[in-house]
Amino acid sequence: MTPPPVLPTAEERAADWWRTDIIDIAPGSIRMRGYAIEELIGRVDFPAMIWLMLRGELPSPDQAALLAAALVAGVDHGPHAPSIAVARMAATCGIGLNSAMASAINVLGDVHGGAGQQCMELYAQIDARVRQGLPIEEAAAAEIGDRLARKAHIPGFGHRFHPVDPRSGRLLALVDAARDGGTVSGHFAAIGRAVEQALAGAKGKRLPMNIDGATAVVFAELGFPAALGRGLFVLSRSVGILAHAWEQSQQGGRIKGPMPPSLAYRYTGVPARPLGDDRR
Repeated sequence: MTPPPVLPTAEERAADWWRTDIIDIAPGSIRMRGYAIEELIGRVDFPAMIWLMLRGELPSPDQAALLAAALVAGVDHGPHAPSIAVARMAATCGIGLNSAMASAINVLGDVHGGAGQQCMELYAQIDARVRQGLPIEEAAAAEIGDRLARKAHIPGFGHRFHPVDPRSGRLLALVDAARDGGTVSGHFAAIGRAVEQALAGAKGKRLPMNIDGATAVVFAELGFPAALGRGLFVLSRSVGILAHAWEQSQQGGRIKGPMPPSLAYRYTGVPARPLGDDRR
């Protein structure tokens, strides 16, 4: 006769409720992925700590340096970026820095803030075609052709402000150096460049890789899944958000909207009209 299964106790069920491989805390002890926090402090920099928390192991110094470069590149893009503008406006509304930051981070969605992740997904689709036997250039041309045929947005290329994004070239140069040093394969850098060529061929004009396309190359080369692309961008942009919220709090100002009061918005509704005497 089979004995009845041993059921977990209430205490065991409670302990298992938030089970985690990330951190182990006991009185007088804090371990991150098995490492004592006092050993990490002063010996592991912040990008390496991000890697450790997300991936479970420490990166090599060269991997950490490449990740750091991508995080630095995305820190800020001025008050005309909606997330930064929101942070500054929120800071004039009587809320704290944490609330101003949260307000700004909450607008980083599919349209503003999501292009890096979407570009990583694009690169992954092209990589899947390559794994099926197509050369990189043909795989990129096929994927871009399919997307343009259905009028899909191509993330990571072109920029509404910069004819050539000054950040992308530097990041690609660092990826090339990391490839030459054996830190990364260079496979996704080749895919990114092939997408740029495919777009130029399809549209008849060059759409240079922008910051989202370049950071997507870096994150993909370093082995991060696309689903983490937006989170890594949020970590990066949070630095600029904090700086602008703090600066605005020091400058002062109350309830600053998106435009100075002297600049009127355009009203497009019905003209002025009376309510009429028959209303009670």
